[in-house]
Amino acid sequence: MAQLVEVGGHHFAVQHSAAPAVEIGSAPGGVLLPPGRVAILHGLGDASFYRHGQNSWSPCGWRRLSEPPLRVPNPTRLVTADDPTFDDPARHHSSAVAVLQGTDGGTLLLGALGLDTPRLTADHDTLTGWYASSGADWFLAYGPEEDVFAAYAAALASRFGAGTRKAGNVWCSWYAYYENVTEAQLTKDVADLAGLPFDVVQIDDGWEELVGDWQPNAKFPSGMRAVADRIADAGFTPGLWLAPFIALPHSRLATARPELLLRDGSGQPVVAGYNWGGPYYALDLAREDALAHVAELIRTVVHDWGYRYLKLDFVNAGAAPLPGRDRDRLYREGLRVMREAAGDDVYLLGSGAILLPSLGILDGLRSGPDVAPMWDNYASIDPSDATARNAVVNSVHRLWQSPLVEVDPDVIYFRSKLNLLTTQQTRWLRDLADVCGFRAVSDPPSWLTPAELEDMREYLDAKPVIRRLGRYRFTLDGREVDFAPAVATDGQLYPIS
Repeated sequence: MAQLVEVGGHHFAVQHSAAPAVEIGSAPGGVLLPPGRVAILHGLGDASFYRHGQNSWSPCGWRRLSEPPLRVPNPTRLVTADDPTFDDPARHHSSAVAVLQGTDGGTLLLGALGLDTPRLTADHDTLTGWYASSGADWFLAYGPEEDVFAAYAAALASRFGAGTRKAGNVWCSWYAYYENVTEAQLTKDVADLAGLPFDVVQIDDGWEELVGDWQPNAKFPSGMRAVADRIADAGFTPGLWLAPFIALPHSRLATARPELLLRDGSGQPVVAGYNWGGPYYALDLAREDALAHVAELIRTVVHDWGYRYLKLDFVNAGAAPLPGRDRDRLYREGLRVMREAAGDDVYLLGSGAILLPSLGILDGLRSGPDVAPMWDNYASIDPSDATARNAVVNSVHRLWQSPLVEVDPDVIYFRSKLNLLTTQQTRWLRDLADVCGFRAVSDPPSWLTPAELEDMREYLDAKPVIRRLGRYRFTLDGREVDFAPAVATDGQLYPIS
């Protein structure tokens, strides 16, 4: 039997697994519903549905309920870039939070306040949420879009905490060299970067022997401590890329210490995703020895080698799906172990990160798929694919998380070399980085013309005043910026901004 609940001056019929009477709690900007399965009879008809992706790369955005759901269409990519146990090609679905907006702009938000793999779906009649097992309470709000997201963010901050560390301006090796980064090239780049307004120089994938075997390869003959010292001596915080929760099948970790790997009911290692030309395995974070291995890795990188900014990639593998596992809490425990090993003064950026169990531990979250020096990929319609457009779309739709963690929209470009972006597309990337307050670059100074180098210096030195005018509209030092054309799908917005 449904129960009428007043929220934001509007009445909604609520059905709850704790029926017949649902105990309603109060919260700033909304109400609290008890743990269990909850269905809101929304009465909004063909509303716009906000879908929040499970991890950093999962698609995020608005679609009409009458439209096909936003999802990752490639079943192999789905294992890496979303939650394969909760994909639905026919129904609109979301992780952690879902929102409906009617034609009058009234916005209904249902968000989880617990760590038990919260899931949500919607159709023309109901907005439904549930947890994998016991779960926690729910936050329900109705009102203007910006207000309900802000109220939910405040509720999450109260429940889990919010980050206060700032990354500053970051230079990253990935989008110049990818896995071909070398110590010799990096040494030249660090010398060229000296005096430029960067705070962090971060070495990305390509320095390690193999994913899972976290020792420097032959391209870094001096060792990682010497490289960190070189970065620090140039005036920057040394940063390093790691994927601490995974290992490639042919790594020493997987072959010499197979007991650390997560295994399915038949005893086979669980494939947590695909990259580097094949599958990768997850560590079993329910094992004390696996957690000890992760802690020792972080202590080595931070305290022995001297890296104070860590880009932690593919961390969603810590919540790899397996029946009977408390996925979110195991993931959070893995993050907690890393934070404890690193110390409170080290910046931790999560990529592939899951929002709720990351809060209060990670300082920043990658907010979309990898960017690229091209706007779209003509051979792909995958919204989790590495393109500039996909990175912009996801980051814009996760800006509401800014009070909780730094929103990382990935790098921006100043180079004309190896760059297919138009002037407008490049401007969207730069403006979004300003709006997010997280600015990263991957252009080696030697790749830039004198004019491009000066353009980068002026951009990184600037501190524009940001005002939000709407979902996609902002002003930066009085200049109006509209991301709506970048976000538009087939010429449509969901709904009109």
